[in-house]
Amino acid sequence: MESRAQFVTGWRLMLLWLAGIDLRLTILAVPPVLPLIHRDLALDEKAVAALTGLPVLLFGLVAVPGSLMIARLGARRATIAGLLLVAVASALRGFGPSAPLLFAMTFVMGAGVAIMQPALPALVSAWFAARPALATAVYANGLLVGETLSASLTIPLVLPLVGGSWPRSFVIWAVPVLATAVLVALGTPHVPRAASAPRRRWWPDWHHPHTWQLGIVLGGGSALYFSCNAFIPDYLHAIGQPELVNACLTALNAGQLPGSFIILIFARRLTGHRAPFIVTALAGLAGLAGLLSASPVVMIASAALVGFAAAFVLILTLALPPLLAPAEDVHRLSAGMLAIGYTVTFLIPYVGGAIWDATGITATAFLAGAAGVVTVLLTAFRLQLRDAAKLGMAANGPR
Repeated sequence: MESRAQFVTGWRLMLLWLAGIDLRLTILAVPPVLPLIHRDLALDEKAVAALTGLPVLLFGLVAVPGSLMIARLGARRATIAGLLLVAVASALRGFGPSAPLLFAMTFVMGAGVAIMQPALPALVSAWFAARPALATAVYANGLLVGETLSASLTIPLVLPLVGGSWPRSFVIWAVPVLATAVLVALGTPHVPRAASAPRRRWWPDWHHPHTWQLGIVLGGGSALYFSCNAFIPDYLHAIGQPELVNACLTALNAGQLPGSFIILIFARRLTGHRAPFIVTALAGLAGLAGLLSASPVVMIASAALVGFAAAFVLILTLALPPLLAPAEDVHRLSAGMLAIGYTVTFLIPYVGGAIWDATGITATAFLAGAAGVVTVLLTAFRLQLRDAAKLGMAANGPR
C-alpha cells in the first residue's frame, strides 16, 4: 500500500514537471529563430516585441476565463485542454509562412498556456496539499527546463533537422506538448465533484492586497526575463556579435536552473519571505549592466545571472497562492495574480521596443528589463508575507 502511494506521488510529480516544461517549451522556441522570422516577414522591432510578448499578454487576459474553466471542469481537465491548444496552435504558427497566421496561432497558443497556468497551482493544492512548496518547485523547475531546451537546442539541433526551416521547428516543439496531454489524460483519474458540493467561485478578489502584490512582483520579474529573450538576439546583431546569440540565450535560460534547484532544496526556508525577492532583484540589475559589456565572457555570464534572478522571483511567487489561499480558492488568487502580472510583463517590453525604434540606441534594449527589476524592488518592500512564511513551515514541517 505504501509503495503504491509512493508510486502515485512520483508519477504525479513527473506529470507536473512535464506540464511545467510545456508552459514555455513552444514559446521560447521563438527567440532563436527571430532573425529568420524578421528576415522572411519583414517585422520591425515593435512587431518583434509584440510577437514575443503576445503569449505573455494572453497569460494575463485569459487567466480569469481560465479560472472559470477550472471551476467548471476541474484543474485536471483544464490542464489537458490547455495542453491540446498549445500543441495544435504551436504546430500551425509557421503555416504559410504568413505573418497574420503566425500572430493568430501565437494568440491561440498563448491562450492555452494561460489556461494551464492557474490550473497547475490548483493541481498542486489538490495533489500535494501537505507539500505545496515542493510541488510548486518541481513544476517550476520543469518550466525552466522547457525554456532552456527550446532556447538552447533550436539552433544547433532542431533547425539542422528540419533543413533550416523555422516553421517546421515549431512543429517539432509541439510534439512533446501533445505527448504530455496524452499522459495526463490516460494516467490520472478524473475526480467528479460531489453533488452536494457548493458551486466553486472563480472571480478573483481584486480588493485583496495579495492579488496585486503578487501580480506586480510576478510581472516585474517576468518582464526582466522576457524582454531579454526578445531583445538579446537583435541587440547582438546590432552591435556586430551575432555569433553570441546562441551562447547568451542558452546562458540566460540555463542560468535559471541553479535557482530552481536551490529552491527545491531550501523551499521551506525561502518561501514566504521578502528578502529573497530583494536580493535576487539586485542581482538582476547587475546582470543587465553586464550585458552592456564589450567582453563576450562577461556578457554570457551576465545573461546567466539575469536568468538566475528572474527564475528565483518567478518560483517564489508561484509558490505563494497554495500557501495564502484555501484549496478551493487557489485558482482565483492564481488567476488574479497572473492577469495582473502578465499584463505588466507584456506592456514593459513593448514600451521598451518602441523606445528602441524611436531612439535607435541599442543599449535601450535593456531598459525594459531594468524597469521590471525596479518594479520588483519597489513592490517587494511592501509584500505582506508573514502568513505565508508561517503556513510554509506548517505545511513542510519544522526547519
